[in-house]
Amino acid sequence: MVDYLIVGLGLAGISFCEQLEKHNKTFKVISDSSQTSSIVAGGLYNPVILKRFTLAWQAVEQMKEAKSFYSSLENKLGVQLDYTLPVYRRFHSIEEQNLWFEASDKKGLDKFLNTKILTNANPAIDAPFGYGEVLSTGRIDTKTLVSSYKDYLVSKGSLSEETFDFTNFTQTEDGVKYGSCSAKNIVFAEGFGLKNNPFFDYLPLQGSKGEYLFVKAPELKENRAIKSSVFIIPQGNDVYRVGANYERNDKTNLPTESAREGLLSKLRVVLKCKFDVVGQVAGVRPTVVDRKPLVGRHPEYQYVYVLNGFGSRGVLIGPSVSKKLYALIENGESLDQEIDVARFTQKYYR
Repeated sequence: MVDYLIVGLGLAGISFCEQLEKHNKTFKVISDSSQTSSIVAGGLYNPVILKRFTLAWQAVEQMKEAKSFYSSLENKLGVQLDYTLPVYRRFHSIEEQNLWFEASDKKGLDKFLNTKILTNANPAIDAPFGYGEVLSTGRIDTKTLVSSYKDYLVSKGSLSEETFDFTNFTQTEDGVKYGSCSAKNIVFAEGFGLKNNPFFDYLPLQGSKGEYLFVKAPELKENRAIKSSVFIIPQGNDVYRVGANYERNDKTNLPTESAREGLLSKLRVVLKCKFDVVGQVAGVRPTVVDRKPLVGRHPEYQYVYVLNGFGSRGVLIGPSVSKKLYALIENGESLDQEIDVARFTQKYYR
């Protein structure tokens, strides 16, 4: 018997695996790599919602937890994951500049917003009203994270690469059983795949498809992430990630021409240099109606848990929320009501 079965190996699954290793718990991971949102994610960690100049939910706590988390993972896996990357918000008007000044005076936001308006010195970018700089930002290489962690688990014999078969799963008096493997608890961290989970398909997981373009722009020479109507994120070697869109109807992981054209039309407003599209990726984010994670115990099954609903901020949310779930299971600590799946039980569970 192991202590835990974990289903899914995206940002949620990896975050919880790390909690288990930290506390010397045994576990096995089951994943079929069908969900791609963690792999194709832009990976930016940024405490500010740049559309409204507001502090993201629990941003201060999450930033502190995440920095330590990814540093530890870099040492364990022997790869670089965390890249310091300035984030500049391109202003569209004088009014937006004024709103930035107002926001930078607010408690909490003041430590993350540079109060100076920065002028644009890059002739390849159209930014007549300049930029606001967000402080303490960076990028996690999520693709390297997932692939390196997968290799790590394979080397330990802790990963089963298969689609979870619910007909092969049962509860026992003191835990759960999947095939020949017994465990004290199971945590479902499948991302948007939760929609096909008979234990948690009642939860209001919506799903929002996001697509990114990769463009090569040798004249751009930009080493900052620029946020306008799209993000332009440097990847190295004159390649930039551009995105992402939010599509609520299409739930496939296939890139689309409509998203490509939509992103390109927004990019052309900002860039004044030539560029070529060299790639496109897509994934469905696990988004929730109230924009908060889905964490906690099943309303009927004692040893069955969920860790999901990170949306587009999984890089920041994962480490701190995984820690809270571990504290619930092992120490009986209560979850924050705003993330506990119990908030949906009365309305949605039948």
